[in-house]
Order: sequence, then structure tokens, then C-alpha cells
Amino acid sequence: MREPGGAPVPISEPDPFAGLSDGTSADGAWLELSVVADPEAVEAVSEILSRVAPGGTSVEPAFDLVDDGLGARVDATRPATVRAHLPARDRTAARAAVRRVREDLGHLQAFGLRPIGDVEVRVVLESDWAEAWKRHIGVMRIGRGIVIRPSWRRHRAAPGETVIALDPGMAFGTGLHPTTRLCLAGLERWADAGLVAGGGADGGPARVLDVGCGSGILAIAAARLGAERVVGVDTDPIAVEATTANARRNRVARIVYAREGSLPAPGGPFDLVLANLIAGVLVALARDLAASLRPGGRILASGIFIDREVEVREAFAAAGLVVVERTGEGDWVGLDAVRVA
Repeated sequence: MREPGGAPVPISEPDPFAGLSDGTSADGAWLELSVVADPEAVEAVSEILSRVAPGGTSVEPAFDLVDDGLGARVDATRPATVRAHLPARDRTAARAAVRRVREDLGHLQAFGLRPIGDVEVRVVLESDWAEAWKRHIGVMRIGRGIVIRPSWRRHRAAPGETVIALDPGMAFGTGLHPTTRLCLAGLERWADAGLVAGGGADGGPARVLDVGCGSGILAIAAARLGAERVVGVDTDPIAVEATTANARRNRVARIVYAREGSLPAPGGPFDLVLANLIAGVLVALARDLAASLRPGGRILASGIFIDREVEVREAFAAAGLVVVERTGEGDWVGLDAVRVA
């Protein structure tokens, strides 16, 4: 930018390489540039970023989750994010490119036609991409005393904590997703009420079924909270392997048994059933889920997008499952039901 007389205006801006030491090679590094812009300004912003990005740009439109959270509906009325990546091998050239983008965006913003955010810059190392997701998963407390410890992190257990060491691998279920948290919190409530360690038909430890066991996080939590036997079923063989490996990691391999498949599961009927599934599957399996429970047994169902709750409740009622408690987090719902017949 320039003053009226044509002299450059000094610009005080953060160094895009501030987080990368001078001794770190930038051979495998990229600068990611991102700008949030009104939909009608996206094309102009993309053109500015493409001037410095040899690989072009990408546009991430705003969206809302649909279809039980598995799909997305684009909202063209909300701001989108434009991204571009440029090689960082030559730091001087990369800094100049970022400076040019900031100046060009400044000119565009000066028109005030449509809202355009400032450019955000971060360094991305190619060597970190495969492991980068691990940095965003820390030790996490859920409910009163359940603690999820990623296998690559350390945690000293406090009195009363139930610590689960987890390596999700390629299987779903890190404890981060609201549906998993709803199930874990409900499982803890069951344990506090004596339903896990003493919820069996004979008053002893409960026999538990985990439908769609994923990483095994729910099955392992049930075992650690006092269940006598936990059977996990999943149609994905990778999930079965993950559950088995995580059960060994948490020293409950003699309690948790995982197999590939769906319902009916071996060893039933069960005292307690955990079903962290999407609403459509819960509806389709409602009668099989009820048949997997002994009369008076309980089921925790999660993975229910809020606009499908009524449908799941109706399917459960038709199968003889009466909802006794409802919990929610954001757009997700968890249902605690009892088999009455």
C-alpha cells in the first residue's frame, strides 16, 4: 500500500515462519494461506491467492450437517474459506508472496463491497502430515471420572478415575465425538447406579453388548467399570482388530470379546446394550436390539441427529423399548431405554 504521495506505507506484520526455527529445513514445508470471504467475493479472493500459489486454490463453503451427520448441505449465504498452499523452500520468496497477498487483499477490502477477512498463514510440514492429527488429541475427561488417554500421551490417574488408554488407529471412536461422549457419560451413570457391576439378572456383574464397537472405547469402559463380560460386534474388520488391540492395551482382553458381524450377537440376551449408531441403523435394528436384551435390561443409544429423534423413539416404542432418560450435546441426542416386554 502507498501514501498519497506514492511512498510505501511501512507494514507491521507477523512473520509466517515464526513457528519454524531457522535451523529447521523448509524443503518439505508449505505455507497454507486461508481467507474467509463473502460468497460473492470468493472469486476475487481466489484470483489473488492463485497469483502466488502454483497449485491453485480450494474453496470450502459453509455447510450444515444432514443425514444423521453423515452428509452436508452447503449454505451459499454464509462466508466461505478460500485456501492456497505455496512452497516454502525459499523463505524470502515465500515472505514476499504473503506480503503481496496481504497488500492485494487490502486493496480489495478497501472497496468495502463485501466482507473479506484477513489472510491467515500457517506452516505445514510434509513430515508432520501423517502424524499431525495426534497433536490435536489430548488426555480428556468425560463425565465425572472417565479419562481417555491417547496411547502416545501420559497421565497419572487420580483417585476415582477410570483411565482408558486408546489408540483409535483407523477405527471410529476417540472420545472426541459428541455421540461417543454421550454414551460414555450414560455408561458412567449406569455404573453409579450399580447397573454395570451389579446389574446382572442374578444381581452380579452385567453382561454387556457393544453394537458397532469401533475402537472399542465403550466396550473397554464397560469392562473397566465392572462388567462381567462384554461382546463387541462390528461389520468392519478393522474395528474388530482395533477393539481387540485396545482391550489388550487396557488389560481387559479376558473380558472384552470382539467379532465381525451384526445382530444377533453370541452370548445373549444381555443385561446392557450400547449402540452408538446413526438413527437410520437404530430404526432398522430396533427389534433386534430389543431382542438382544433380557426383560428389564437397558440400552444406551447414541448417534441420533436431533431431527431424527422422534423416528428413533417411535421405532423403540414399537420394539418394546421405553425411553427413561434423554441427553443431548449440540445437534446430537442420546437415549437411555429399558426393555419392558
